[in-house]
Amino acid sequence: QVQLVESGGGLVQPGGSLRLSCAASGRTFSSSTIGWFRQAPGKGREFVGAISWGGASTYYADSVKGRFTLSRDNAKNTVSLQMNSLKPDDTAVYYCAASYGSIRTDVTNYHYWGQGTQVTVSS
Repeated sequence: QVQLVESGGGLVQPGGSLRLSCAASGRTFSSSTIGWFRQAPGKGREFVGAISWGGASTYYADSVKGRFTLSRDNAKNTVSLQMNSLKPDDTAVYYCAASYGSIRTDVTNYHYWGQGTQVTVSS
């Protein structure tokens, strides 16, 4: 089992940057794919990106490709999401989630979820 806690959200101006962190506990973290999702008010949960258990593979939604970067440190049980060139459309609650399978974009493939962290992009 994996327990996840997100941090790093906040208010940022358009064009700014934020770095979100996902801290995990549990023996199986290092063998888990970690995905990030976001949910804006009135919308469904949307895939943002995912990183494989070893960190060698990443996959991003088209809407964030080239602006967001995932990394992980299995020794510290953390995954980071660096978000640059933020836009108002990036405003959402961001969630990290763990899956024992390979990288997937569907929420149903992720078994463990954090509580989310709010990101607001506004001037």
